[in-house]
Amino acid sequence: MSDAMKQFPDSPAPASSPETRVWPPISIVIPVLNEERHLREAVRQVLSQRYDGPIEVVLAIGPSKDRTQEVADAIAAEDPRVVVVPNPTGRTPNALNAAIAASRNGIVARVDGHAMLPEDYLKVAVETLEETGADNVGGVMAAEGVTPFEQAVARAMTSKIGVGGARFHTGGTAGPADTVYLGVFRREALERVGGYDEHFQRAQDWEMNHRIRETGGLVWFQPRMRVSYRPRPSIKALAKQYFHYGRWRRVVARTHEGTINMRYLAPPAAVLAIVLGLVVSPFFWPGLLLPGGYLAAILAGSALTGSGLPASVLLRLPLVYTTMHMSWGWGFLTSPRRLAKPPKG
Repeated sequence: MSDAMKQFPDSPAPASSPETRVWPPISIVIPVLNEERHLREAVRQVLSQRYDGPIEVVLAIGPSKDRTQEVADAIAAEDPRVVVVPNPTGRTPNALNAAIAASRNGIVARVDGHAMLPEDYLKVAVETLEETGADNVGGVMAAEGVTPFEQAVARAMTSKIGVGGARFHTGGTAGPADTVYLGVFRREALERVGGYDEHFQRAQDWEMNHRIRETGGLVWFQPRMRVSYRPRPSIKALAKQYFHYGRWRRVVARTHEGTINMRYLAPPAAVLAIVLGLVVSPFFWPGLLLPGGYLAAILAGSALTGSGLPASVLLRLPLVYTTMHMSWGWGFLTSPRRLAKPPKG
């Protein structure tokens, strides 16, 4: 039997007729922290998936400052498909590992509390796993904003100028990928690599997908798995997000040599060029060409990618691009070596 026709060990092979096929059971794992307002709706949406196989939801609850724990316990009391486990650290990779350990099924789907899944998300995921033989499949992180600032961030997060060429941001054709958004995994792959590395406070998805690929597994991008994502609502929140993205991507690069390319080096290079230009400009005025050139490129890029946006959104787009680039680049450049993963032994 070819890899593309692998079936899951805990479920029978599908029958030839779609009406009679048996769909394998899926465990949905969700890290949760301070989600009192949104948790009930998030769980409802997962349980209302158009999927004919058994579903369980495992909520890993961190030490929240609101009534998240009470809401989670109430949901579990109302529906036997929902399980609650503690995550004392409050950190995402720890929560995911705790939820995976408490789950029972051969397919494990990672979902975030604010992710808005299409109704056929799990069905498409299972079909893709079976057709490709992949260890992990995932789709598009479809940023969608409500306020003008959020809409500007959404446009930047779906453009190559903002986030490079990663297909889970910008879309593209189905096929092998370095990483994907969220992910629907074969349990055997998670066990093979030991789950999420709890050292990585950020970039834990990219890091684990790297290990899956390094151990012979296939990570597959499926554009039909399009998940709505709400961007950060302010400059401060966006800058903090991208600063930590850059900081922890440097940690991944130090842990796994050879995983950095020009796409990742462009933001720190831009930061260094701008700083250099500003430092030398009092003594050598052509130094201003460096920050001036970056500004011109951002304005041109905003005009190019902002087509069709309302004026209130388009005017914010250059600021959003600059915040994303500078924050990511500065986080990468200043990432301290103390964050490096200690060597084994």
